[in-house]
Amino acid sequence: MIEEKLFARRQDLFTDLSLVFMDTTSLSFHGTDGETLGKRGHSKDFRPDLAQMILALVVDAEGRPICTEMVPGNTADVTVLLPVVDRLRTRFGVTRACVVADRGMISADTIAALEKLGMEYILGARERSSSVIHNVVLNDTAPMVPLVLERQRGETQLWVKEVKVGKDRYIVSRNDAEAEKDKADRQAIIAGLGAQLKKGDKALVGNSAYRRYLKASGKNFKIDVGKLAEEARYDGITVVRTNAKVTPLQAVLRYRDLLEVESLFRAAKATFNTRPIFHQSDAAIRGHVFCSFLALVLSKELRRLCRAKGLTPEWQPLLRDLDRLQEATIEKDGRIVTTRTHVTGQVGNVFKAAGIALPHNLDEQLA
Repeated sequence: MIEEKLFARRQDLFTDLSLVFMDTTSLSFHGTDGETLGKRGHSKDFRPDLAQMILALVVDAEGRPICTEMVPGNTADVTVLLPVVDRLRTRFGVTRACVVADRGMISADTIAALEKLGMEYILGARERSSSVIHNVVLNDTAPMVPLVLERQRGETQLWVKEVKVGKDRYIVSRNDAEAEKDKADRQAIIAGLGAQLKKGDKALVGNSAYRRYLKASGKNFKIDVGKLAEEARYDGITVVRTNAKVTPLQAVLRYRDLLEVESLFRAAKATFNTRPIFHQSDAAIRGHVFCSFLALVLSKELRRLCRAKGLTPEWQPLLRDLDRLQEATIEKDGRIVTTRTHVTGQVGNVFKAAGIALPHNLDEQLA
């Protein structure tokens, strides 16, 4: 209800919710794990020993959080998207929007349901496991178009093209910098694999990074040269599937904007102390996580106000400086004296950006 009220309150700022970004993460529990939320599943926290819940976060094109969805920890990502879309339509009144989500959300049933609802989508595709992408899309011989994007850390070279398979539309992009990184990472693995093979190959089979490049050779293993060549096809490659009426470049850029949701997850987990979770009931767990959602909403708005004033404060130092801002009231001899600590760092500027007046350093009045 609070999420929907917040959305309605700011609808004057953007009447058309044209883009919706969604991603999921897992949150592990320490101790008891609620009546239904805590389940064992694939842990994105790298804690398979703990029960967990799945948290979905939905943001708009400006990176402002819209709503969350909390489901048991054994729920597959692919089943989370449609309930969220249904809620956006029925509770938020969003009947037309383009949903942008990662490859974990894509399935034939999901795409069919989205198209039946008349919703546009830009969904990451599974390059390695999809036979259509592996055999048709990546074998398309049409040339890619070079594009240069301006980024804070310099230019990013992209190559983009569109491939149609029947009525299905795929956008293929190649990032030169990411391609170099993928190649270097693979070469490092192969170098380590070669060194280990000289010592004996039995233990290598249990290492997933190594195992994908091995093949049996009699009673032993050796590096699979064919697999190396196959993996090189995917260096720097991203494939998205879309039915949206956007250009290939727009589809790629919108999908890259999904990184904003991932950064919000990192902020919620670290800065806002979403973890660890020790609560015993589903209601308490949901309340705990929802407080992090509200913190994200407030921090996003504060960043917007600061940016309008030319400020870019670092969040963690700002929180520490705000914690040091304290006020004390003393009553003595019929007088009330109120004093506060001095501001440090960017606190004063941030208060000005938010339009909030700091109280006086010292205020004295009669009781």
